[in-house]
Amino acid sequence: MISSKLHINSKANRRFRRLALNTVITLYFLIVAGGVVRSTGAGMGCPDWPKCFGKWIPPTEESQLPTNYKEIYGAKLKGEVEFNATKTWIEYVNRLLGAFTGIMIFLTLLASLPFLKTGNKQIFYFSLAAFILVGFQGWLGAKVVSFELKPVVVTLHMLFAIIIVFVLLYLFTWSGYVDKRFEVSEGGKRALNTLGIAVMGISLFQILLGTQVREAIDEIIVRFGYNARAEWINQIGMRFYVHRSFSILVMAINALWVFRILKFEKRGSFTANLAISCSIILGAELVTGLVMAYFGVPPWAQPLHLTLAILLIGLQFVSWLVVNGNTYLKYETSPQVR
Repeated sequence: MISSKLHINSKANRRFRRLALNTVITLYFLIVAGGVVRSTGAGMGCPDWPKCFGKWIPPTEESQLPTNYKEIYGAKLKGEVEFNATKTWIEYVNRLLGAFTGIMIFLTLLASLPFLKTGNKQIFYFSLAAFILVGFQGWLGAKVVSFELKPVVVTLHMLFAIIIVFVLLYLFTWSGYVDKRFEVSEGGKRALNTLGIAVMGISLFQILLGTQVREAIDEIIVRFGYNARAEWINQIGMRFYVHRSFSILVMAINALWVFRILKFEKRGSFTANLAISCSIILGAELVTGLVMAYFGVPPWAQPLHLTLAILLIGLQFVSWLVVNGNTYLKYETSPQVR
């Protein structure tokens, strides 16, 4: 009898899938940490890089710093440096999570080595790409500090974080797909392919609009300070209203996309469950947006709003991959007589 056998050791594949998933989770924790850094104004909690106030383990109180520390770091920060242990350690934990994420991605790269001996070499190359990208992201993080939170550098930092999320989600989805072919009708593929690209594109554009709003808030903080949160939204101007109005389009196209998925896919299927999860996450994201708009931008809402947005676009990407599995989740098979 002729059958097909994957050129993949199932144990190695399961190990790779678990590691890829844990790496994705770690990366999302890093995104949460980055959001906390921005919402608390801790971006310059460590004014130098890679050390923090010249130390590998940052100080916990001002007495541990040189008496002239303001002179040392003040010129770089326009004379505004003031030691704050909480902000320093928030930024330091963010850096530690970044380093740990790099280690996790390196372990994912090592776990992908067995695929070099199969017809699925692209898995190794995508893992290598993720490792290179996270190295570049670390360098970009250093530039965020050296350029003193320059808006365009912060936006690029966020964009590359999303790209790394996409690469890792591709690897995780692929490693699950080879064990289980998800049933998607041909009609569903045709209807959902282009629409899925539009959904992801609009979601990405909305995220980038959100970074522009955040940059406007940073400018307002310089003038009004962190204690004037209730005034931030009123001072943002047009960027906030564009971002808020664009959310209507985001809701509309996501609703259409979910409706089309549920039309072509059975309830309870993997793709349908992904679509419903996206709807729930989008709803939660809208709630956090409303909370920030009408309740004085509470610190907890900012990182949650950002994380939900990136979680949403990540699940949209996984859905799109599954719908187009035969095209984008290729793997090698060979005939075997048994």
